[in-house]
Amino acid sequence: MRKGFMLGLRLVADGVERDVAEGTSFTFGRSGSCDLPFDGSDTSVSRVAGTLAWEGGAWWLTNSSATRQLAVVDEIGFRSVVVPGRRVAVEGRLRVLVEGAKRTYELVLEAPRSDGGAVRESAEEPTSIGAEVVLRAEDRAALVALFSGYLEEGERYDPNPKSYAAAAARLGWPRTTLVKRVEYLRTRLGNAGVPGMQGWNALSALAEHVLSAGVITKADLRILPR
Repeated sequence: MRKGFMLGLRLVADGVERDVAEGTSFTFGRSGSCDLPFDGSDTSVSRVAGTLAWEGGAWWLTNSSATRQLAVVDEIGFRSVVVPGRRVAVEGRLRVLVEGAKRTYELVLEAPRSDGGAVRESAEEPTSIGAEVVLRAEDRAALVALFSGYLEEGERYDPNPKSYAAAAARLGWPRTTLVKRVEYLRTRLGNAGVPGMQGWNALSALAEHVLSAGVITKADLRILPR
């Protein structure tokens, strides 16, 4: 945040940056009367889809629609739904996705946070991610290739694991090499007490574990070949 604007909200949409001052509110939707109007002909978007407001010492995002949900994506890359009439606190960086018929409208919000941000180890050093479980460079590359969709933004954002074949192709590895590395990692984490490392939903559980623990972050996307 800029000096003198420590309690304000930074908002970016379509590459345009706006500042919303403490004590004010900000609306977005298809109505031309909104502070941020979307395409007025996209009737899949509510006239007023959402409202941002400062209340009780914090910023809040309210779903102002009577019928349409909003989606929010946190700093880790996890997507959640805000149903009509509900609100969520905005702290740190939060992306808001408004699904329309013509496109998905995205707002990137940045508000003051109280925790000062997390401190993370260097990606070059082995990282302990569970009791006696150490993540090495090849493990990290495999995880980033599998879960890159969570870390991407805009049209590349996809909160689902990639297939083993797609992840291996991205790295230029044989599929069997990536499968063996990830399955060995899941086995070690399961033995260390991390739940969900076996079964039909094991990859999603692995994604939740490594993303929520900060084992891989957006900065690790640089590992992947372009």
